[in-house]
Amino acid sequence: MAQQRKQLLTAFKIIFSAVLLYFIFTKIQLIDVLAVLKTAHLGYVLLAVLFFILSKIIAAMRLNLYFHQLQLFLTQWSNIQLYWLGMFYNLFLPGGIGGDAYKGYLIKKTFNIPTKRVVSALVVDRLSGLLLLFLYACGIALTLEYQILQDFKVLIAICIPLSIVTFWFLNKKFFPYIVPAFWTSFIYSSLVQLAQLGSVYFILQALQITEYTTAYLLIFLISSIVSVLPLTIGGIGAREITFLYGATWFSLKENTSVSISMLFFLITAIVSLVGIWYHFQKPELITKLSVSEE
Repeated sequence: MAQQRKQLLTAFKIIFSAVLLYFIFTKIQLIDVLAVLKTAHLGYVLLAVLFFILSKIIAAMRLNLYFHQLQLFLTQWSNIQLYWLGMFYNLFLPGGIGGDAYKGYLIKKTFNIPTKRVVSALVVDRLSGLLLLFLYACGIALTLEYQILQDFKVLIAICIPLSIVTFWFLNKKFFPYIVPAFWTSFIYSSLVQLAQLGSVYFILQALQITEYTTAYLLIFLISSIVSVLPLTIGGIGAREITFLYGATWFSLKENTSVSISMLFFLITAIVSLVGIWYHFQKPELITKLSVSEE
């Protein structure tokens, strides 16, 4: 029964992603998007890839920080291998075990840490990233002069400290054993999202987009939040439709906006594909304690 539910959920995600993509390309021409992508400057694309990889390395370090709060002192290299395998599973094996679920399973199996604590570390790690996406989006929104944002700027400004306090309180109440890592993980998360913004900035440069840069960065942050919702396969469709409507909201070129999203997805897919190595050659989870014993 559980297997059938997984299959139905996967089928729903695939269909929903396909419907979103179909809807997008009834609004714009695919050939126009491809024409924009063909103009991409390879040097800037490579810089975008490097900044994306950097963001994932920092994100892996943040997760390892949470593992340390569980008294699981994985070496950074072991943790990065596990993290990359999770990226591969999340994007390329949607019908099987998800990346986060597999990481939790392997940690539990190898070190016999209580399931609840492993899951909580993975959940808080994901929420920490979402918090910084939200904070950066609020910060950028306050700098823009679009009419659509003017009536909400006071509320946006209030949401910045309120969201930080709320997230700290939830950590304190439900995950007290993780709270000591709160501010360090906050810094890691800020660096993760800053590196991803750097990646998108270089995508803009690759596509010769020199105007409305800040607006495109805001759309990217919103699309990153939307793509986390478990409704599509790897965020496919969700991110693109956010870029499509974002272009409408801010009076930008729709085909150019969707091109940014598609190029970011291609970079994500290429980098995540590296994790296939650890699918066949499973990462050996080594702790700092075991290294010191050797």
